[in-house]
Amino acid sequence: MLTTFTIAACGGRVVQHPISKQLSPTIACQVISHEMGSTTVCAQPQKIVAIGTSMLELILSLDIQPAGFADRILFNLGDYDRPSTQIPYLGKLVTSQPINVGLDYKPSLEALLKIKPDLILGTEVNRNQYEILSKIAPTLLFKWLDTKTNLRVIAKAIGNPQKAEQIIAENDQRLRNAHKLFSPFVAAHPRVLMLTPDNHLIQNQLVTGSNSLCGSLVADLGFQLVYLSAANTKIPPLISIEILPQFNNADLIILLGYNFGQSNHLNEPNKFQDNQVNNLKQEWEKNAIAQSMQASKDGRVYFLPAYLCLGLPGPIGTELYLKELQKQLLLSP
Repeated sequence: MLTTFTIAACGGRVVQHPISKQLSPTIACQVISHEMGSTTVCAQPQKIVAIGTSMLELILSLDIQPAGFADRILFNLGDYDRPSTQIPYLGKLVTSQPINVGLDYKPSLEALLKIKPDLILGTEVNRNQYEILSKIAPTLLFKWLDTKTNLRVIAKAIGNPQKAEQIIAENDQRLRNAHKLFSPFVAAHPRVLMLTPDNHLIQNQLVTGSNSLCGSLVADLGFQLVYLSAANTKIPPLISIEILPQFNNADLIILLGYNFGQSNHLNEPNKFQDNQVNNLKQEWEKNAIAQSMQASKDGRVYFLPAYLCLGLPGPIGTELYLKELQKQLLLSP
């Protein structure tokens, strides 16, 4: 059996990947650079496994259906025979019935061997599994948030680099259109306080344009993100509920909620988004300090699922995030 060789970044290790006997030795192979070094990918991969929602999002953007998928959260125990009700947001775009390969930080080797994939796509969380994944199939690992680079590399690996450039151009245009659409609202209400609550409202992570894609996308629309002048904008401190009045100059407040304890409602996908923010809404409405904020009095406090911008950092998530911002900030009474 013919073999190709992948030289990993760590110590010049050589990993052998068996090539199917059905492949002609004349089929072109290409060396793909990624986070762990370089990997040889031959022919056009047909069975691709996406480890993590960011990888699933990117291959769906490239019109590729997954043969296997590992989610970040344990939403589904079996295989994805009804993906539209089993995978939040992206499931409606999945027309295959991918095999469930576990969670992204501990993918199931048994499931991967069952699939016999041509290509495995993962992120930096899979660094410790890279060696064994590479023995199953050519494996490419990426930084979670580096969408443009990831798109280009994956598109090259599947033999369609032009598609990546098209998607990137469309996403850039989407951001320009959104900036223009939001400009009147931004001019009237420029200052935004963004928070990701930790343990309900007791502690809140301050979101800035440099420590979160959620914040950087809002900044791209023209908003000014507010934070304490002494704060490290890359790793800002936790903000207790008692400190919130120091941000009373904010024209609006956006809270990014996440609540996976009630995520078993995926057979009713419309409930997933509500479950991420409903408890947070109720706490905000009952908290005297929260209600004392000028943005609360003005009716400009908004609740979005953090999953849209953290779990889906690519073009699909960006479009969903912008639509949700438009719905709540521009279209709500």
